[in-house]
Amino acid sequence: MRRTLFLSLVLATALAGGCRGKDRDQAAAPPAGSAPVGTSGDADIKGSDKDFARDVAIANMAEIDMARMAAERGTDTNVKKFAQMMIDDHNQAGTKLQALAAQHHLEIPAQADDDHKEKARKLGEKKGLEFDRDYADAMVDGHQAFVDTLEPRIDKDTLAKWKATQVDPVSGKKVESKAEAISIVAEKSDNAITQSLNQFAADTYPVAFAHLQAAKDLQKGLKRRTTTP
Repeated sequence: MRRTLFLSLVLATALAGGCRGKDRDQAAAPPAGSAPVGTSGDADIKGSDKDFARDVAIANMAEIDMARMAAERGTDTNVKKFAQMMIDDHNQAGTKLQALAAQHHLEIPAQADDDHKEKARKLGEKKGLEFDRDYADAMVDGHQAFVDTLEPRIDKDTLAKWKATQVDPVSGKKVESKAEAISIVAEKSDNAITQSLNQFAADTYPVAFAHLQAAKDLQKGLKRRTTTP
């Protein structure tokens, strides 16, 4: 009788210890589906960051698609040069964005959206000087929209100072040279993903702004061709 009681006590103690050990293991284990420590889960990604990455990816692909068409079908030498610059620079920007997307688990589309596809389709129906002119118009509109997408993620004070070194605020003409070099600074954020995208915007902005000015120059040049006897 004493032996049976002793064995029962031992068994009860072992079971209790096993349950406590199991509880400790469950408490220490991370919840199923949670992101590992040091990485970003979906809960860390803001909707605005998802939208920004998507919009920039689409803009990049749309610019490249139209540029390839212009490089092949453009009749003006400057149109072809501009188109090749678009292919080179937007491919580079797209590669940087893809790296950020992979690092932070951001989903970006694999092709342009229906709106940009329709614009490309309509452009493809044009020929000769009409094609060149419509392509230049699309580039001005597209790069203005792209610049507007980047600006909210850049420090406003440094952006204003930088712009003053690029374009005269009164005449709107490009400034030939400035002694003082101004750097564009990303808007600060405590969110690591947001800060990375803000830095991407700050790094990309000078090229995007230069593209916008070049597109405006191209547009003006083609308009002169249509009005000159």
